Amino acid sequence: MNAPLRRAGVVILVLFGLLFANLNWVQAYKADDYRTSDYNGRVVVAQYERPRGVIEAGGIGLAENKITDDTLKYLRVYPKNEVYAPVIGYRPVTLGAVGIENAENDFLSGESDTLFADRVKDMFTGNNTGGGNVVLSLSTKAQETAWKELTNNERGVTKGAAIAIDPRTGAIQAMVSMPSFNPNPLVNHDTKAAAAAYQKLLKDAGQPLLNRATQETLPPGSTFKVIDSAAALSSGYKPETEIPAGSSYKESGAVIHNAEDEVCPGSTITLKEALTESCNTGFARLGVKLGRDAVVNMAKGFGFEDEKLTIGNLKENRGLPVAASRTGDISNPDGSVDKGALAQSSIGQRDVRMTPVQGALMAATVANGGKQMRPYLVQKLLGPDRRTIYTADPQVLRTPISASVANDLSDMMISVVENGTGKKAKIKGLTVGGKTGTAQNAVGADPHGWFIGFTYDDKGQAVSAACVMLENVPGGHASAEAARIAGLIMKAAAGEGD
Repeated sequence: MNAPLRRAGVVILVLFGLLFANLNWVQAYKADDYRTSDYNGRVVVAQYERPRGVIEAGGIGLAENKITDDTLKYLRVYPKNEVYAPVIGYRPVTLGAVGIENAENDFLSGESDTLFADRVKDMFTGNNTGGGNVVLSLSTKAQETAWKELTNNERGVTKGAAIAIDPRTGAIQAMVSMPSFNPNPLVNHDTKAAAAAYQKLLKDAGQPLLNRATQETLPPGSTFKVIDSAAALSSGYKPETEIPAGSSYKESGAVIHNAEDEVCPGSTITLKEALTESCNTGFARLGVKLGRDAVVNMAKGFGFEDEKLTIGNLKENRGLPVAASRTGDISNPDGSVDKGALAQSSIGQRDVRMTPVQGALMAATVANGGKQMRPYLVQKLLGPDRRTIYTADPQVLRTPISASVANDLSDMMISVVENGTGKKAKIKGLTVGGKTGTAQNAVGADPHGWFIGFTYDDKGQAVSAACVMLENVPGGHASAEAARIAGLIMKAAAGEGD
């Protein structure tokens, strides 16, 4: 054999070797990816041969199935449309799922290891019994009250969020984001129509696909004074301790004023009165005196800077991701403390950013004696035959303050609602505590309105904690409407009548 033929033979053998290696690579390592790909038509058809599990809350189906006469046997339907969409999400034909539909996809589809026995049974019976069912912790009354009040707010605000939590367990009672979206067009079996519906929502300036309760971070304004108060009380201050105040305060170029001239004009004010009246100068001075580390560390203790929090299934630690709330650096270029920034940060301005979830967790922690419970949405997982496979077991996430500090802070926040800026949150028959927040943002823009709060029943048991955030509220006193809405949500969560 001459040299050219030998070279050609070697090349052919190498090519065959590469082809053989690639074939083995596909079979051994890539087969499962190709098999489960959303773009594999046969897989998609097979997935729709089995009914997907139901997502429900309070005995009401929030994600169900409808039998069709097209190639895909079952159509996913969402009876409540936009009310629950930010939580439930959606499961489209060829795109990835979002929300609880995504977090619990394996269980809902029947592919979870916990449903192995059901799949084996189907092999012998020839049935397609379907996926498992997910029961959420949501109170349908609280959820629908939150949606109604948020979307029909008295200020004409078009963007905002509301969340309510059971302080004793961490169970999410309500989670609403405005504007929201109707998930039904997104799961249309006509994939071109579904894609067009998605692109329309994606281009909407209101960002309806954004879950503002978990993903929006905005300056929290005076709600951050709860953090300052916790740091002060933990450092030996008492509610009756006098702190410096005044009509204005200048620190390193930053000038702090009170919202109105009649708020804490005197040279001193008690810590409790400062929170009740929302004294900016008092808390700006207090933050500087406590120091950056004390304020920032207390914020971290309550959950700021947490980049790993999800809200969903406690056992698997999976669910809706929560954006991290931030305090900002509060530093000069050389690393030293920027006292002007610290003064502004202590009243929830400057670079401080917070999610509504974080606000609700702050209130819940105070109401629960200083223990912050890990928030969750999945109350139960049920098999296709409705047998219970999993029930949420509440977990303590962190304990940023002692029971005595929590008790003092609770009394101070109750004073805010009974005597101060949070009166709109009052609920007949329940004890309510809270903190308002009006946050300045872009120059010339209306401020954001916040309220965080909690309720105790007549036995002194914490029954709900909530946060309401309204973006760009016109007309002054931006937090008043947030307080009103939060009160009604907590009333509904407590099971109180109209």
